[in-house]
Amino acid sequence: MKYDRWNLRPPGPAGSRAELERAGLPPLCAAVLCARGVDTAPAASAFLAHGPDLLHDPFLLQDMEKAVERISRAIREQETIAVYGDYDVDGITATCLLTQVLQTLGGQVVSYIPDRTEEGYGLNNHAIDALAGQGVTLIVTVDCGITAAREVEYARALGVDVVITDHHQCKETLPQAVAVVDPRRPDCAYPFPDLAGVGVALKLALALTPPAQRPQVLLDYGELAAIGTVADVMLLQGENRALVHLGLERLADCSRPGLQALLREAGCPRGQVPTTVTIGYGLAPRINAAGRMEQAGTALELLLTQDPQRGAELAQELCQLNRLRQAIELEIFQHCDQLLTHTPALSAPVIVLAGEGWHQGVIGIVASRLAEKYACPAFMISLDGDKGKGSCRSFGGFNLFGALERCAPLLDSYGGHELAAGFSIHRDNIPAFRSALCQLVGEFAGHQPMESSLDVDCEIPHCSLLSTQDVESLSLLEPFGSGNPKPVFLLRSVCVLSHTDVGGGRHLKLKLRRDGVAMDAIFFSANTAACGIENGQRLDIAFTLQINHFRGNRTVQLQLCDLRPAPTRSQLERSLFRRLQAGEALSPWEASLMLPQRRDFAHLWRYLEQLCAAGPAQAPMDQLLRQVTRSFSGHRSYGKALVCLHVMDERGLIQVVVQDHQATVRLCRPREKVDLEQAGMMRQLRHDLG
Repeated sequence: MKYDRWNLRPPGPAGSRAELERAGLPPLCAAVLCARGVDTAPAASAFLAHGPDLLHDPFLLQDMEKAVERISRAIREQETIAVYGDYDVDGITATCLLTQVLQTLGGQVVSYIPDRTEEGYGLNNHAIDALAGQGVTLIVTVDCGITAAREVEYARALGVDVVITDHHQCKETLPQAVAVVDPRRPDCAYPFPDLAGVGVALKLALALTPPAQRPQVLLDYGELAAIGTVADVMLLQGENRALVHLGLERLADCSRPGLQALLREAGCPRGQVPTTVTIGYGLAPRINAAGRMEQAGTALELLLTQDPQRGAELAQELCQLNRLRQAIELEIFQHCDQLLTHTPALSAPVIVLAGEGWHQGVIGIVASRLAEKYACPAFMISLDGDKGKGSCRSFGGFNLFGALERCAPLLDSYGGHELAAGFSIHRDNIPAFRSALCQLVGEFAGHQPMESSLDVDCEIPHCSLLSTQDVESLSLLEPFGSGNPKPVFLLRSVCVLSHTDVGGGRHLKLKLRRDGVAMDAIFFSANTAACGIENGQRLDIAFTLQINHFRGNRTVQLQLCDLRPAPTRSQLERSLFRRLQAGEALSPWEASLMLPQRRDFAHLWRYLEQLCAAGPAQAPMDQLLRQVTRSFSGHRSYGKALVCLHVMDERGLIQVVVQDHQATVRLCRPREKVDLEQAGMMRQLRHDLG
């Protein structure tokens, strides 16, 4: 993806990086944390913590006592309990977790996940009828239910109690359930509101378990909590960081045959500790594919089965469903992309597209791809007769849930988060819905086109920092995800040694060099034609770092996020000088380009003595700079020449007057010795150099 803007984070307060390094953090880790505002040793220690002491008392959640009392009574009296989930990864893992916990506690339990196409998201009356017909007297929702006020009333009329556990945004009126456990309730004082649905389900499981047995519950179900939390893109700080860290360790030696098989299919052998990337790009799409293709029960069975052979069969089924999902998704995406390409007005300032029979299970992914490509929020609606079911994805921080609330009179139902949501709408209301969204997005963006931006953590001052040891040290910051993304670095003015398209022309592989170090790089979903690069060209690159394993060798690979042509050395140094004059901080690498040495001042002084031997010298500024740089020994630098002239002028050795690009230089010859290091620009450069 090409970004409109790169946002390089400030490096943090002076001395903060050195403080973190003294506390034992490797240089790259220290630089990233300082750039993210974690700039003291105690703050870094707190941020990196992932122990069980980060887990809060489950009874701090509003209504948890009511939920435990009602469920415990149902277990004692052998009532039939239904665990009612959702068809995404978060909902499926939560359903599996709570089903097994209640069974372990002696409960009579059935699991229910609604059909995505026939029933849609959340509680519905048809499902309540079916469960009541099976003798269910208590429904416990996971990852859904917070907006199901009418459905809860319907269940009560049938003599079925409902306990809601959810993590989605609440509406003004909560359902009148026996208990409503949701950390986002306005009246809930729980210290960490960002739990996933499976995280709330785990909290309920812990609350139902005697304190002495809770550590075992965390061990038995930690991997499910990690998968659901990462897949639902929840904030990976605080309690979620602890849950995911524990779960990843459990996944390395998972006792669930189905998950073992799915890990193998995703290319992660047993014993290797998975990462959030393993979940996000390996496990989650395959589990999600079941719900998207109306076969969520397949994924649930995979998580529940104790039969290795059946687990392997189900893992292969999920992979087949995922391939089918990918094909359908690609077809819809290409159709929409072509439409938007030929009709640009449809993507300004928001995308709202509707299509007959679009597969409801994939339109959310298509919306995400369109939002990223066209740099605006995207709303996709699958039409069936007069009814439409929609899925939307945000861009630029636009609050989807808030927008749907504003458009509520036009909708039949809605729910979700700020960044991803779903809704249903009557066909006739779509034009008014599109118009309302255009107004809301316009107000949010100030009626200016939204820009795509890439947050860059820090600039690499020298490529000696990119050793395998330095790159591996970044694992201290894991798990990566929302709120703790994988660090993005910047290298300026790297030289392209070679490049080739790979993967059938879909990806770009490069060999780059700077500071005498050759580096391998890969740019996914980009190629030579799209990037327009040539051998010998100089580039600025933004990238993440990874270790590439090949035939027993471990090498550093740069995974590019974006690239752009680097300015010429002269253009760069002139720009840096303007920033110095404005008092802006430079990166250590930039400061190294501009900081003159004592010999540079000496060479310049001798040259100016010759130039001004007959009196003040006059020359065009560019010509003077070229002449000055020739006086330097070693590398000739316009930037250093500009700094030398500025410093000597400030300290009274010379007087430089520039008018209409003409420079007049006079020697002043002060009587006392001058300390050039005391010049403001020299102090700033020394400070920025670190």
